[in-house]
Amino acid sequence: MEHVTLALTRLYVTLTLPRPRDDRGDVPGWVLITVMTAGLVMAIWGVAKGELSSMLRDALASVHN
Repeated sequence: MEHVTLALTRLYVTLTLPRPRDDRGDVPGWVLITVMTAGLVMAIWGVAKGELSSMLRDALASVHN
């Protein structure tokens, strides 16, 4: 009977102790988000480079004046 009590106590402690959090699975997701964001920025910049440049130039000129 003593072995059963010891085994149940160990099982209870093992199941109720807080486990260390493992965030390693999140890294590939963040890398994918970063790469996709960079790709979107490059695609948008490639399509609208002239318009974005003129918008920035106009905005800086209006602040300078």
